[in-house]
Amino acid sequence: MTNRQHPRTQQQSVRGFSLIELMVSLTIGLIIAVAAVSAYLGAASAGKMAEAQSRMNEAAQAALAILTQQLRMAGNNPKRANRVDASTPTLASLRNPVYMPTPTYAGFSVSPSTYTLSNFKFIRGCTGRFGNITSTTATIDTLDTSTCAAGTSTLPDSLAVIYEADRFNTIPTTAGAPTDCLGNALTTITANNVPTIVGGTVTTATPVTFTVAENRFFIGTSTAIVSPSLYCKGNGGASTAQPLVENIEDMRLTYGTLSTSATVTGVVGYLRADQILSEPSLAALTSDASRWKKVIAVRICVVVRSEAPVVDSAASAKYLDCEGNLVSAPDLRLRRAYSTTVELRN
Repeated sequence: MTNRQHPRTQQQSVRGFSLIELMVSLTIGLIIAVAAVSAYLGAASAGKMAEAQSRMNEAAQAALAILTQQLRMAGNNPKRANRVDASTPTLASLRNPVYMPTPTYAGFSVSPSTYTLSNFKFIRGCTGRFGNITSTTATIDTLDTSTCAAGTSTLPDSLAVIYEADRFNTIPTTAGAPTDCLGNALTTITANNVPTIVGGTVTTATPVTFTVAENRFFIGTSTAIVSPSLYCKGNGGASTAQPLVENIEDMRLTYGTLSTSATVTGVVGYLRADQILSEPSLAALTSDASRWKKVIAVRICVVVRSEAPVVDSAASAKYLDCEGNLVSAPDLRLRRAYSTTVELRN
């Protein structure tokens, strides 16, 4: 007996999706696709943000490490055996003449003759920028004649650090010569007719050789590197300023300064560079160099920005600057302030 399927049942078995079923399927598929794309874009955005933050952290660490190392060297001038007798007033100390008052003993001279003894022994800063920071003329010591450029007080701060350099506290050249912050060899200074002392007796005068690093740090740009960067200008060779760390947008420096007032003990407070010159307890000192000698610590704050725009709105681009103010960023880059405090050891 032949099993014959009913015609209506056969028609139902080969029927396709209805329009409603098809629309429901397409809607579900679209929702899944949108969710997948959204998840991908979210992950990509989070990845870009994480990478930007990581690069910013690295840049901040590099900038602060450079400045910290330099500040810890500020004023470095170790005692030398058999040099000059600290008990003889006119001979000052056992340290290099660069940190002595102008020697008064007979026959003293320095070569090269263009070198002059500086009254600044450690650091000098500017609220803004040094006036001759972009000069291509390198000199051994210009801190005494340098000025802070007028009209730059709204720019990032600048800092000059001076110390006795050698092949151990700098990266030496292949010939073993000490270098400045850019790796340029420093000029050897010879102080002639410096008396030495052996066994309590002043002996025949002998030449004393040493090198001095004077490194100036500021925030700048150039035609080759348009992003704001931490720059340094050293005093070795025909030194021109060069960038060290990119995407450093701002630098603010405050200085912990000892009071000279009889009624005030300890640190006056953390002052900007221009405030050091006008602070009442320091104003009575005879020179700017003597005021800067009262600095015993430096607070450094740098603002680092991301290399490219990574945030999705102007509200998300806001950040706290070095003074703790909420700032609206001019673009969609990520920004963050990083800070540290360095005690001067010398």
